[in-house]
Amino acid sequence: MNQAARQNMAFFRIMQIGLTILCRDRSSQPGAEPAPIPRQAIIQAIIRYGLLSPRAMTPLFDDDPLPPSCERLEEGAVLLRGFAAAQAPALVEEVARIAQAAPFRHLVTPGGYTMSVAMTNCGRVGWVSDRTGYRYDPADPATGSPWPAMPESFLNLAASAAAEAGFARYDPDACLINRYIAGSKLGLHQDRDEKDAWAPIVSVSLGLPAVFLWGGKRRSEPVRRLRVESGDIAVWGGPARFVYHGVAPLKDGLHALTGAARINLTFRKVF
Repeated sequence: MNQAARQNMAFFRIMQIGLTILCRDRSSQPGAEPAPIPRQAIIQAIIRYGLLSPRAMTPLFDDDPLPPSCERLEEGAVLLRGFAAAQAPALVEEVARIAQAAPFRHLVTPGGYTMSVAMTNCGRVGWVSDRTGYRYDPADPATGSPWPAMPESFLNLAASAAAEAGFARYDPDACLINRYIAGSKLGLHQDRDEKDAWAPIVSVSLGLPAVFLWGGKRRSEPVRRLRVESGDIAVWGGPARFVYHGVAPLKDGLHALTGAARINLTFRKVF
């Protein structure tokens, strides 16, 4: 079994035992409340599937989430801290359902580089990359089938986060779903494959914390390093639409929702 297959298997197994809404009944008493699977079971599953070594056991489980807050990055860009914290378990469950229909894969760039981040899509179109270039496609190239429909919970969250940032009536066409494990990263880049150059990008962090890189409109400008936690949402559009951004290499760790992974939902208005 190759590494990608092992990671997909581990991801689904972790989703099965990690989500608080997926429980099992350990009680012999009829009608008893089901008890959540303990966090130790999540840890054991992650080690079993080779995603984290025992010596790296410094769990990064969240404490009680902080109240949501809004951090202005610049005109047209905000960081909504904790905005999706309450919805995070349901969002991760939806990701697992989407990945069953359209599995995570490591795309190849036009230059022949294999991306360290595994990804899939949902929505009217999905973002794909291969040796011929970057593009949006209504069908999954791996199956020829349409991408899974975007869940209503995704649409509502993206629209409410965009409205909070000052972008009303946001209706994204695509949701790129990225899965990071230790060492995965996303280099500084601009999102320029969309015809709509004003509507915002809405980026939702789930699971392990990461360092979000926020640059300027030129690659040479200074870069800020912003720690993002599960439930944080970055929104940028309008005058900030073409800011360079990226994600620093993910550090090893564990999270109650996603195990040894970080999930990112990136909503885009394409047309």
